[in-house]
Amino acid sequence: MDIKKFSVEPTARLPLLGSDDEPLLNEKGKELAIVFFGPGSKQYAKAQAVQNNGIVDRLKKKGKTDQTAEQKLAETSQFLADVTSEFENIDYDDLKDKALFKAVYSDLSLGFISDQASKFLGDWSNFKPPSVSS
Repeated sequence: MDIKKFSVEPTARLPLLGSDDEPLLNEKGKELAIVFFGPGSKQYAKAQAVQNNGIVDRLKKKGKTDQTAEQKLAETSQFLADVTSEFENIDYDDLKDKALFKAVYSDLSLGFISDQASKFLGDWSNFKPPSVSS
């Protein structure tokens, strides 16, 4: 059997929920969502390598991995921005692309979005190809 038939998709879409677990919709009733590069993609592997290199650099410089809350937020926000392909129906000021992604993930009052993103990215099954049913 060819093992590649079990490969995951490179991207997947996460429909966002508010802090009340209700779907987030814009003023036109369209769903707010994020498309992520998954753990089986080159983009994810690159972002993870950058994150891991930061940990190694901290160890080399200080001999410990302790981070301030601000440093941890910046690291997490950068990683999530690096693995984000696109935002759907999400605006933040007049920002675009990676600046938009990072601003949303860095906003503590929107922390429920980063939490959803991290949980979603940690589950390979979210990137499973759609099943072909007859």
